Amino acid sequence: MRKLFIFLLITIMAVVSACSQEKPKNSESTENNGSAEKSENTEPNDSFVLVQGGAFVNTNSNFYGKDVTIPSFYIGKYEVTQREWIELMGNNPSQFLGNDLPVEMVSWYDAIEYCNKRSEKEGLKPYYNIDKNKVDPNNKSEFDDLKWTVTINEGANGYRLPTEAEWEYAASGGQMSKSYKYSGSNEANDVAWYWINSGDKLLSGEWNWPAIQNNHNKTQKTGEKKPNELGLYDMSGNVREWVWNWYADGDFDSKGGAYRALKGGGWMGDVTSSQLTYRGKFEANGFGPDQGFRISRSE
Repeated sequence: MRKLFIFLLITIMAVVSACSQEKPKNSESTENNGSAEKSENTEPNDSFVLVQGGAFVNTNSNFYGKDVTIPSFYIGKYEVTQREWIELMGNNPSQFLGNDLPVEMVSWYDAIEYCNKRSEKEGLKPYYNIDKNKVDPNNKSEFDDLKWTVTINEGANGYRLPTEAEWEYAASGGQMSKSYKYSGSNEANDVAWYWINSGDKLLSGEWNWPAIQNNHNKTQKTGEKKPNELGLYDMSGNVREWVWNWYADGDFDSKGGAYRALKGGGWMGDVTSSQLTYRGKFEANGFGPDQGFRISRSE
């Protein structure tokens, strides 16, 4: 009996010793795995949509029927809000104040800086190289007093502005497109805030600036209208959105110019500016109460 007791005691001690020796190994493995998961978990959160790539399906698009194929990418469900801007940039340039309103009164340069700062904050590699001391030889504007040289950091996983083609592909519904005229509908009022419906009451007739002012038209909270086929909001109306590209008539891939392109129309714009095919333009240093942006990332 005594021998059996001693045998059991030795067996128990051996098991305990084995467990205690394995624990640091398991603990170290868990910590390493956690670090690996953290470093590899670079997918955006649920405020982004993964847009599956392909050719343009929407027959209303500027790119339909052309030899243009879009790689898969992520894009924000919503326009960048004032809350998001303030938390990162520490100020609020907007004319119409509200945490859930889109940030506006931001230039193309402001949007580029926001992308890089957000990338840095989230441990991503900034997508843009910004040289504020070198004049961009491709910038032909006579009114842009900045003319920063902005180039792409190839292979970076950070945030960026969508290209014009990417923006229009996403707005048009990607591979799920139903060929709507606006982003998500053929009825502008279903999906867009524009001069008719963004004030105290519905307006009618032809575009009229005094009527817009008297109606207290303004930006609206993001995500209040219906989303498009991909679950993206406000890609028609609310604020015009900066994209990466230079603007040039008939050229969607210009290497330079006087203006950067804007897409999507805004709260003060005519209904035609809320159509997918709309192409706005402004100097890169320009800003207004109907100009904002949304961000994207490569897959």
